[in-house]
Amino acid sequence: MKVLISGATGLVGTELIDYLKRKGHQPIRLVRRRGSFAEPQVAWDIDKGSLNPKDLEGIDAVIHLAGENIAAGRWSEERKQKIRDSRIKGTALLAETLAQMGKPPQTFICASAIGFYGNRGNEKLTEVSNVGHGFLAETCKQWEKAAQPARDKGIRVVNTRFSMILSPKGGALKAMYWPFKLGLAGNLGDGKQYMSWVALIDVVAALEFVLTHPEIRGPVNVSAPHPVTNAQFTDAMRKTLIPPFLPMHYWTPPAPALAIKALTGEMGQDLLLSSARVYPVVLQENGYEFKLPEIRQALESIL
Repeated sequence: MKVLISGATGLVGTELIDYLKRKGHQPIRLVRRRGSFAEPQVAWDIDKGSLNPKDLEGIDAVIHLAGENIAAGRWSEERKQKIRDSRIKGTALLAETLAQMGKPPQTFICASAIGFYGNRGNEKLTEVSNVGHGFLAETCKQWEKAAQPARDKGIRVVNTRFSMILSPKGGALKAMYWPFKLGLAGNLGDGKQYMSWVALIDVVAALEFVLTHPEIRGPVNVSAPHPVTNAQFTDAMRKTLIPPFLPMHYWTPPAPALAIKALTGEMGQDLLLSSARVYPVVLQENGYEFKLPEIRQALESIL
């Protein structure tokens, strides 16, 4: 398949391009400046609303991953607007452009996030669970809604709701590595909040699985089948990175919730202290088998 990919230079996009090539697909980058890469590419400008439908002719599917990093700093109102716009405007531009085409791609896979569910405690969350409350939940809701023109056109739309993606190449795990390695990282708050996670290898494999299974549409939780609490995640990180002859292998001091809120504000509350116990029902019901389903197994494989 010819697959157009936005966000191709990000953590997921970079890995996905290599994975799709190995699977025999032809990835095409959606870029801000044409000529940035030697590979096939299409140019767009989200701010100007510029994307030529003719440039998309002959493409079989679109995988839209582009979006501002939500964990790059405290959420000022200006930063929150950038996070919203980068997701909603980009999705709307793609969906509206696809809807203008006489023969559009058959599939539009648009990234979303488990932030859709908000802070839900111990509740088991699946693709049929209702949207939650708060900034991330509302952003994800509008993000997914922005793909409606493509749905109206009859294009198969899939909203992949990513959980925390684990990879030493970037994202949360790269930031956490040295604090855990040095025995400086402990539970966040009381550690009872659920941290749904997924290994990067399963993210790209799941995206290709969805791409090649036309019966899948709508929301899809891209999350490992065994979510863990923050305390369980912390223990797994300690056991993986710290030798058993050191006391930090067994215990490290927690970070008080009040300190986290003071240092990181709303971002810390939503990303570090909120609880989302998410299950990948759609993927599993359609036959996807996770390569790294258990947290300890995943960390030992990746780190």
